[in-house]
Amino acid sequence: MDFETLCIHGNNNKYDNTGAISVPIFQTATFAHPGVGESTGYDYTRQQNPTREHLENILTRMEEGVDAMAFSSGMAAISAVMELFSPGDHIIASDDLYGGSHRLFHHISIKNGISFDLVDTADLSLIEPLIRTNTRALFIETPTNPMMQVTDLAGVAEIARKHQLLLMVDNTFLTPYFQKPLKLGADIVIHSGTKYLGGHNDTIAGFVVTRDKTLADKLRFIFKTTGAGLAPFDSWLLIRGIKTLPIRMDRQQQNAGVIARWLCQQERIKAVHYVGLESHPGYQISKRQATGFGGMISFEVDSEKTAHHILEGVKLIQYAESLGGVESLITYPMLQTHGDIPEEQREAKGINNRLLRLSVGIESVNDLIDELDRVLKETVQ
Repeated sequence: MDFETLCIHGNNNKYDNTGAISVPIFQTATFAHPGVGESTGYDYTRQQNPTREHLENILTRMEEGVDAMAFSSGMAAISAVMELFSPGDHIIASDDLYGGSHRLFHHISIKNGISFDLVDTADLSLIEPLIRTNTRALFIETPTNPMMQVTDLAGVAEIARKHQLLLMVDNTFLTPYFQKPLKLGADIVIHSGTKYLGGHNDTIAGFVVTRDKTLADKLRFIFKTTGAGLAPFDSWLLIRGIKTLPIRMDRQQQNAGVIARWLCQQERIKAVHYVGLESHPGYQISKRQATGFGGMISFEVDSEKTAHHILEGVKLIQYAESLGGVESLITYPMLQTHGDIPEEQREAKGINNRLLRLSVGIESVNDLIDELDRVLKETVQ
């Protein structure tokens, strides 16, 4: 089954005989038992619910794994994965991470006895020198948020196998439509389903997908025990959103490519970070391991004043956190997504008071460029 069809018909399980085209929302907390010691297969929604199960089966097939778990948020998904580790364990992670992941690792996981080394995983030669006897895993974002660095997943998977490390990949920016980390050697894939998978900025969700049955069983136990499963109605929203994932991402990528090239020609734009630009350091790796570049652009303007003017002057493009929806959103990473990262670390990565992050939507690209052109010209006056 082709991916586009899979997004619509990826789980053909029917839960009734009404002929309903839309998956039913099983809005129930608990399920009755047919008899003592008997079960319908569903006992309590915290453990499993038919609507959520339908969604999880679709994600499993999309990522080509053995099991997927749908969480109440992307951070709930990462938090559950961190429960695989014990005090004294060490993890190597990309040094350009979503701010929420950085906050979790440095304020919660470290408190729980797990240590971290952050490194530019786009340079594979920097990873092995950090591996210790207590290193247990590698945590990779690619492309990274917000600097769009690209890690060679097949290369890092080889390092993980050599040292018997778990490889975890945050695949939020590209989704399985453009990139399939499990096929490239990852053990666990993580998503913020809030973003491209949901696609409409109307619900929060997260996913963990794995290719190993033993690992899946461990994660299922954590999932059931910690209790952050996605609610039935939110599961239905994700099922609906995924149906249009390919056509949304194709349009977002098309728009992003046009906008990124336009930005490169603007005098007040000093740097453009978009993986689909041939000048991007990760362009060739992306061509090899992914089928698309996505719809995320970060760019640096000439001054803090210009950055503030753009944020306060946009109307069609909205100044808001999050990404991946049909609406274009612009974000100020240093204050929003990465506000909790120490200033020195932010600045070292280029996350300064001149950097903006643009999540390109599916609007007319001409309207989006007209908007950006207007606010950039206004900054001159």
